[in-house]
Amino acid sequence: MHASPLAKTPAATDMPHKIRTLLFSTLYPSSARPGHGIFVETRLRELLKTGEVETRVVAPVPWFFSTDEKYGEYARMAATPKQETRNGIDVSHPRYFLPPKIGMNVAPFTLALGAIPAIRRLQREGFDFDLIDAHYYYPDGVAAALLAAYFGKPFAVTARGTDLNLIPKYPLPRKFILDAARKASASISVCRALSDELASLGADPEKLNVLRNGVDLERFHPLPQAEARNGLDLDQGKTLLSVGHLVERKGHHLVIGMLPLLPDYQLIIAGDGPERAALESLARQLDVADRVKFVGAVTQSTLTRYYAAADILILASSREGWANVLLESMACGTPVVATNIWGTPEVVSSPVAGRLADQRTPASLVAAVQSLMADYPNRGEVRAYAEKFSWEETTRGQIDLFRKIIKGNPPSTGKLNHA
Repeated sequence: MHASPLAKTPAATDMPHKIRTLLFSTLYPSSARPGHGIFVETRLRELLKTGEVETRVVAPVPWFFSTDEKYGEYARMAATPKQETRNGIDVSHPRYFLPPKIGMNVAPFTLALGAIPAIRRLQREGFDFDLIDAHYYYPDGVAAALLAAYFGKPFAVTARGTDLNLIPKYPLPRKFILDAARKASASISVCRALSDELASLGADPEKLNVLRNGVDLERFHPLPQAEARNGLDLDQGKTLLSVGHLVERKGHHLVIGMLPLLPDYQLIIAGDGPERAALESLARQLDVADRVKFVGAVTQSTLTRYYAAADILILASSREGWANVLLESMACGTPVVATNIWGTPEVVSSPVAGRLADQRTPASLVAAVQSLMADYPNRGEVRAYAEKFSWEETTRGQIDLFRKIIKGNPPSTGKLNHA
């Protein structure tokens, strides 16, 4: 790193240099897809608040030929601007080619190739970064390993969920992930369960660090429940909320399947995705369509009102790393019922927070709801529980780890580091 001209006085000499990171991930929001990977952006924004880090973002997008709305998500990818500034952060969205059928195996290579011109441009403009901060192990982390070798920089990879709890089941991606983990200066996981999984795959325990996600306590906050319901035109009866992309693994179909067993509850589903028509059809088949309200994808400010309006958030996922919706709901004073998977028990670790279902079935989820409603916590206590999960420790853990990487020191003591 180059010394600043201001570093001549003793006081300035003692000041640590700003860390310059290149955040690299396909999971990052854009004006065309504002909710995509928002958890990565949130973590970065918290990091930048310290004033100790300077960052540019390279968030590649698969190439697609048309922005016609009939192509859905692919059209939104095509509509993503190549350059934009989001929340004061400069973001590049270079394109990469994802060929049909073989795309999964070649994605790390096309991803890296597509990113090189954008990174070179940043360097020409004077941003010579200290390290690559990659998010999602496959294909992003593997591509980051290639880019780190090309540009002669160290890199760290944050594992977030499906990248470790599903993709390693495929032999070639598994091999690539382990190779990237060996080359990385550090691996970060958002929960202990993912870190344990990476270790079981053969990663060096010396490099493993657990830095969980926090929750934005200012954005997600309690509101009077009746007021929130009135503002959203909801009935004042018992209300369940299910939030997430409308895909099978999120389990919205299981939540709809709970309603015949809970005749006095209404259900709000917030999110959009390819399964919407099938979910609407299921609600009709079960004769509960009049008690299910699909509200589509909503902004985070609107989502705060839905959290506050609900009695319980239900998360019926089959796979999660660290599900941000759980803490978001609790920050609004609403307890949760969730499937007992991966990092979820680390979030729902107190009766005040909610209940874990014994099995991923409607009946088991209903039993958890009934247990929670029979001993419903004070919503202020639920909020107080969420306040334990601020970003401060996680952010400090990131900065300390990045400084160790830059200095070339081992990133941990051999134990899992927990924020």
